[in-house]
Formats: sequence, C-alpha cells, structure tokens
Amino acid sequence: MIVTLQTQGLQSLEQLRAFLEGSQPLSFEVTSREAAYEFIAWTLRRFGYAHLGKTDKGLVSRYLCKVTGRSRAQMTRLIAQYRTCGRRIRDHRGTPARPFPRRYTREDVLLLAELDALHGTLSGPATRKLCERAYAVFGDGRYARLAGISNGHLYNLRHCTAYQHRRGPMDKTRPVKVNIGERRKPAPCGRPGFLRVDSVHQGDLDGIKGLYHINLVDEVTQFQFIGSLERISERFLLPVLEALISAFPFLILGFHTDNGSEYINRQVAALLNKLQVNEFTKSRARHTNDNALVESKNGSVVRKHLGYAHIPSRFAAQVNHFAQNVLSPYLNFHRPCFFPTEAVDAKGRLRKHYRYEDMMTPYDKLKSLPDAHHYLKPGTTFQQLDARASAMSDNEAARQLNQTRAELFRSINKTQNPAA
Repeated sequence: MIVTLQTQGLQSLEQLRAFLEGSQPLSFEVTSREAAYEFIAWTLRRFGYAHLGKTDKGLVSRYLCKVTGRSRAQMTRLIAQYRTCGRRIRDHRGTPARPFPRRYTREDVLLLAELDALHGTLSGPATRKLCERAYAVFGDGRYARLAGISNGHLYNLRHCTAYQHRRGPMDKTRPVKVNIGERRKPAPCGRPGFLRVDSVHQGDLDGIKGLYHINLVDEVTQFQFIGSLERISERFLLPVLEALISAFPFLILGFHTDNGSEYINRQVAALLNKLQVNEFTKSRARHTNDNALVESKNGSVVRKHLGYAHIPSRFAAQVNHFAQNVLSPYLNFHRPCFFPTEAVDAKGRLRKHYRYEDMMTPYDKLKSLPDAHHYLKPGTTFQQLDARASAMSDNEAARQLNQTRAELFRSINKTQNPAA
C-alpha cells in the first residue's frame, strides 16, 4: 500500500509547476501498487510525455515522484517501461519467465541435509570430501552432482528453504558474555592493595602434566607473592589463592586479571567477596598493557628462579612451600625494583621515567607512602615487618634462596622417573 494524491484538477503543465512549488492544495488517499502504476501511465498519456521537451519531461517526472512516493531512479525505470512496452506499466516482480537452469535439484539439497545430520554439520571442505568419497570410493550415485560442489555453493544450499525445513535454522556462534568482573583498567591512585594476577605453566612432557604458578603483584608497591598448585581448578586454586592474598601485609582492595576462566568464575568471585575485596576487574580487548606488570614479573621473576623446564604436578606442594616461604620474602624485602616517576610532556602525554634514585625494595616503597600505616591490615605493624626485613641481609637472603632452590631441584630430579 502507498500514499497518493487527489490531483484530478491538474490539467496543464503550469498547474503541475504550481503544485510542485507548494501553492496547490493537497489531499491524500491510500491506494495499491497496481493503481499507482495505472496512475503513472494515465498521467504520461494525458500530458503527451513522448512529445514534451526535456524541461517539461523533468517537470512531469518530479510531479509523479512526489505524488507516488517513488524515487527518481524508480520513476526513470517506470517511464522507460512505459515507452518500450506499448504505453503500459506492469509489476515485474516474481519468478523470472526464463530462469537460469538449476544444477542442484531438490533431491541434492535433501541429500546434503541428510549427510549433515549424520556427521554433525562439518565444515565446507570436510562435507565436500564426504560427498566425493561417497561417490568415488563407495559408489553411491546419488552424490554424482554433490561430489563436484564448491565451498560457496555448498553454503548456498545450506541456506535454501528445503534444507532449512529438513535440518532447521542454523544460528552463528554467539559470543558468551560473562558478567563476572568489570572490564576496565584499575585505578589505584597511589594506594597499595590493587593486585595484578596471572598464571604460569611449567609445561607438559610425555603425557605428564606440569604444575602451575599463581603470580600476584601489587601495582603500587610491587609486593609479590607466588604460589604453586597441581591443577588450575577450584579444588587446587582457591586454597592457594586465599593463602597468597592473606599473605600481603596491607588490605587488598582490587583484583585484576586477564579473561582466563580460571579466575573469571563464580567461585573466585565468592572468595574475593569473602575476603572483602571490593573491585574485581579484567583486562579490556585490544589493550595488551592492562596486565603488563604481572606479565613482566612472570619473565623476570618466575621464569628466572623456577625456569622453563617441565616440573611434574606431583611436586606442587614442595614448590609451593619454596615459593611462599623463601622466594616471596626475598622478593619483597631484599630485591630492589624500579618505580616509575610520571610526568606530562609538552604534547599532554603521560610519560614514565625510571630513575636510579627511585629504585627500592617493595617493602621500602610501602613505607615511603604517605600515611602508610593506614593501609596495613589489623594486627600488622611496621615494627613486625622491620624485624622480618632485618632478620638477614640481602646477600644472606639470596644465599638462602639459592641453596633452598638447589635442594628443591635436586629432590625433583632425583625422584623423577626416566619418563618424566
């Protein structure tokens, strides 16, 4: 249905021109497509369109566009049909009078639907290969035409009506939206307690699973705690994760990770809620530096001290004891780190400068924060932390670390069987 006008009073080209300029009163009525085509043909005959000049032809064409609601291109095609088809305009929609010959019949489409039902709708190349094998190897003559089908035409057949009636409609893969965690970069604003979290795998070898390391780094102070576990599952992950979070001397305010399912799940969210961690954030798409701090620590700390070689998962308890009780205290109280000084350049961009005078241990960085005692957990004081930091020198702590690590790897290498 379309909207046209009552224009029987327009008898001359001057009246058409006045109508188009808006000085003619208008009245509307609803009519069908066939009636609109008849009106166009009647108007062209009444004004003798074939004998008009170029300017007057344009006037009549604009008038018909305005009355019938057709576009200029549509009206040009309708007028051309009027002039070439004996001054008649008809609806050409519908099936063509002489369609292209069909190579694949309805039986081929139903046969393809049957094949997809049997094999679970494989990819285009795999389905083509099945059709080819059915005809060439197993001699099934029904696949004579489908054996030479192309990828593009195979998907065309899958979208046709007969296929859809047999197999049902097919939807594209829909992305899964997980509402756990907020997708943004943390904003600690100089406060400790915003953790960056990631996992490191020690690899598999000859069918033997390797253990995993959990690496937690505070963004502001670079306090770091590492734990090890046999598997990335709730049974093994949650106890180690809770122990690592509880080991930090200050209150934990935020927990940021990538989009891995080992952390983005309801069990971890419940644990963080239990530990009163308010912010649970995850990395954004196309922002590779959102979790860059802990990624750099994976290489400079975890891989440096625990290596890249395969460590079987059955040694997770021993490695976890070393990581939490020897390696983590050394990192936090005895290993200096660079801390950036931020400045805005002439173009308004934030620049980070790593100056030697700003290098200090994570514990010294924590003590240097304004009102640092406000961030400590209840029952934790700087007197206790000072005693722990001064219990041994940096060299003694490093020597203890190296000795304990050597004993750990000797024990692992000694007890491994040749297959490991």
